[in-house]
Amino acid sequence: MTTPDPLQLACPQCNTINRVPAAKVGDDPVCGRCRSRLFPGAPFVLGAAGFDAHAQRSDLPLLVDFWAPWCGPCRTMAPAYAQAAALLEPRLRLAKVDTEAEPALGARFAIRSIPTLALFLRGRELARQAGALPLQAIVQWTRQHLPS
Repeated sequence: MTTPDPLQLACPQCNTINRVPAAKVGDDPVCGRCRSRLFPGAPFVLGAAGFDAHAQRSDLPLLVDFWAPWCGPCRTMAPAYAQAAALLEPRLRLAKVDTEAEPALGARFAIRSIPTLALFLRGRELARQAGALPLQAIVQWTRQHLPS
């Protein structure tokens, strides 16, 4: 995957777009506005207000877990998804969208079952997987669908 230098990365806390030299992405960069870590090592909560900043304006792929608090398989997969962040960052970002709190996002992406993983890059959906997965399957599925 060829990426521009510097990369544009949205902050998981304030959604501000940050410019980070590609060579410094692995150096635990922080947001220029709110000083939060750009790669928190865990999935971050993503709502409608910041979705496009992360899915369309950021230069790194975004893996989204569409879930709901009442969903047993979603709760079962949550620890594995959290562990996947440690294995996949900083090559991509991991976020969680609560479809109960953000029904417009669930409708926008025609989420019919949860959990659903969707991989985005610069506004385009690259792949989608419905159903709970264990850690290694999440990592393998994600890496398989990343652009080379």
